[in-house]
Amino acid sequence: MPKVVAINASPRTTWNTATLVQDAAQGAHDAGADIEYFDLYKLDPFMGCRSCFACKRGKTAGRCVCPDGLTPVLDAIRTADGVIIGTPNYLGNVSAGLYALIERLVFQNLTYQTDPRWYHVPSTPTLFIMTSNAPSGSYQDGGFYSDMLQSRLLTLTNAIGPTRPFVCGSTLQVEDYSRYEWTMFDGDERHRRHERIFPLEREQVHELGTELVTNPWA
Repeated sequence: MPKVVAINASPRTTWNTATLVQDAAQGAHDAGADIEYFDLYKLDPFMGCRSCFACKRGKTAGRCVCPDGLTPVLDAIRTADGVIIGTPNYLGNVSAGLYALIERLVFQNLTYQTDPRWYHVPSTPTLFIMTSNAPSGSYQDGGFYSDMLQSRLLTLTNAIGPTRPFVCGSTLQVEDYSRYEWTMFDGDERHRRHERIFPLEREQVHELGTELVTNPWA
């Protein structure tokens, strides 16, 4: 049975990002995969790379040895047949929790040699889900977040394996917009979109989760 690791890198464990990660994981499960699910912000305390260089020496080469909340996630990814990662866009980047994980994923695999560059060939297909206040068009070619998205995709491809994106834009941030003086957003429009479009996006990531198992991308 293939193993798929699903990671919710949002501090909100029941909202947009978590919902889409769970839907994608369900698609993978429906296709026969065993799912290992992580809420990053529920794990024991963790941090990014400590630059101890233990991952560059001897028997621990290519492996992060710092024991903390990310250790089981790193171990799970190492043996996964597929990975699903979801994060909100926070200030034009991934969440702080996911950035810490990315540091640990990338640095452990860098050889600091001209050849080979990596201790392990990154080959695990990965689905990268990003939710955003901004419209999805902001992530398309020439959009405000296009370069950021492409950079994150390249990093994940180099750290884990070939990565496919799914962007969910113009998300519903809160249930009751009347509690906030947010003149940038139309709460009624966000609710309408959440009721009409978000269910379709949930179906789409479910299908991508299934494809991750039945026809993994390379």
